[in-house]
Amino acid sequence: MNAPTPNLVARPDRLRLVGQRQKILAVMHQRLMFGMLVYAGVIGLILVRLFYLAAFGDHAGRKVTAMADVPERGDIVDRDGQPLARTIDAWTVALHPGKVIGDKLDLARRLAVLMPERDEAGWMALLRSKKNFIYLRRRAAPNLVQAVNALGEPGLALEREPDRLYPQTSLAAHVLGFTDIDGHGAAGMERALDKQLTDPATRGKPVVLSISSRIQQALEHELLAAKTTYSAIGAAGVIMDIHTGELLAMTSLPQLNPNIAGNMDPEARFNRATLGVYELGSTFKPFTVAMAMDAGVVKSMGQMYPCPGQLHVSGRTIGDTHPFNRACSVAEIMKESSNVGTAQIADQIGATRQKAFLKKMGFLDPLAIELKERGRTLTPREWSRTDVMTVGFGHSIAVTPVHLASGYATLFNGGIFRPATLLKVDRNHRAGGGQRAFSEDTSYKMRSLLRLVVTEGTGKKADAKGYRIGGKTGSAEKIIGGRYSKNVVVTSFAGVFPMDEPRYVIVVMLDEPKATAETFGFRTAGWNVAPVVSKTVSRIAPMLGVRPDMRREPNMAEVLPFVRKED
Repeated sequence: MNAPTPNLVARPDRLRLVGQRQKILAVMHQRLMFGMLVYAGVIGLILVRLFYLAAFGDHAGRKVTAMADVPERGDIVDRDGQPLARTIDAWTVALHPGKVIGDKLDLARRLAVLMPERDEAGWMALLRSKKNFIYLRRRAAPNLVQAVNALGEPGLALEREPDRLYPQTSLAAHVLGFTDIDGHGAAGMERALDKQLTDPATRGKPVVLSISSRIQQALEHELLAAKTTYSAIGAAGVIMDIHTGELLAMTSLPQLNPNIAGNMDPEARFNRATLGVYELGSTFKPFTVAMAMDAGVVKSMGQMYPCPGQLHVSGRTIGDTHPFNRACSVAEIMKESSNVGTAQIADQIGATRQKAFLKKMGFLDPLAIELKERGRTLTPREWSRTDVMTVGFGHSIAVTPVHLASGYATLFNGGIFRPATLLKVDRNHRAGGGQRAFSEDTSYKMRSLLRLVVTEGTGKKADAKGYRIGGKTGSAEKIIGGRYSKNVVVTSFAGVFPMDEPRYVIVVMLDEPKATAETFGFRTAGWNVAPVVSKTVSRIAPMLGVRPDMRREPNMAEVLPFVRKED
């Protein structure tokens, strides 16, 4: 008989262990599944992002690239796109005194050699300073950066920061201006357009000036040569398009290098073209004649006036350099630059009409231009009869050279005043609104009168063969100690070319030129600034598309019959 099979019964403690294991496995399974879900979610997000970049990456990439190319400060270029001011990365040397670990005395000695603006004691004081951060040199030269880096001192920091560079150095410096150490506009167009140049919405597009680098260089070269030759303390020059008011060139001397403007003399930083005001003498006489023609006072270039050697008015004597001592015509008054004749014409115009004409030409207002450095005209307090006469020949009134250029543009563009501008006139910047100051007939008749001054009068040395320059010289005594000095003058020439079909104004000025042997002891405008006009126009006229033509002239028959030929 077979024995019965015994029943297998699990022990209770083993059953509990099995249950615990199952629970642990379930939890682990849940955690693993959760981890896998998270992992899958991350992978999914990555895939979605990759898909998005694949689908739309070109547009996003272009945007990022464009933003990366936007400078901290916008570029400034000339009318032809030549760079005049741009922003680059520069090195800055700084000090963290608390992070210096080397021998401070030895470091002070080395820094005194590399940056001698402080001695060892000065550097030691900085190294022991409680400040967290100190600038040592901004816009540091590459060789200095390399030398400081070679010191291997953790407390010395080398950092990059944006810096303004003027690649043409002194060219058009007073137009451009400069920025301060923190990159903000401090003068010139840098100051005037600071908001536009720093706004992220506009700084990516260069500011286009009206200036032409080629025209600017020619004017600066000839004017600097004259300033040097005649030992003048300063000079200014302007070339303007008479129909748009665009300044194609504008310079002020002494020269300014905007890259180191803070280290230059205040005289170099002063803008004589727009901020300086001067009595510009006989260059004002054409305005007086034009006023008289428009007012009906002068009806012909042959109208006669008594021209004695001297004119006595209210205790003041008005005289001429080349006295007629006879009756003279309007044409002769302009040709020989007669103060006596011009004063009588101004007297007939009177104060009310004289001021009204000057107002319409912008002379009685601060200079209309983008720059902040703008001069305000100085005028007589009472505007007495004597004042009217002296203003008529360019005394008792002080204006900027750009004021004068705008006046001549008005006189010869058909009689319309437009404010000067340093921005290129195009579809993005329209020419300023015009205001009639003279009639077209007066504007036309003045052409032959000022051409006469150059062909036969005081401005002969301003002529440039074939380019039909017309204009007027001006030599004004400066006020020294409250009195006019006969030995200290400002000389100027305001001209237009080609005079048969006027397109451009040129104004040049020398401040306190000295006589030389070549000028036979004379310091007047006909000897020192008139030649500057001739040389400059000969250089720039071909660039401006003005061809020399010996056959073309304004209608000289309107003036020549009224000029007596002297024996």
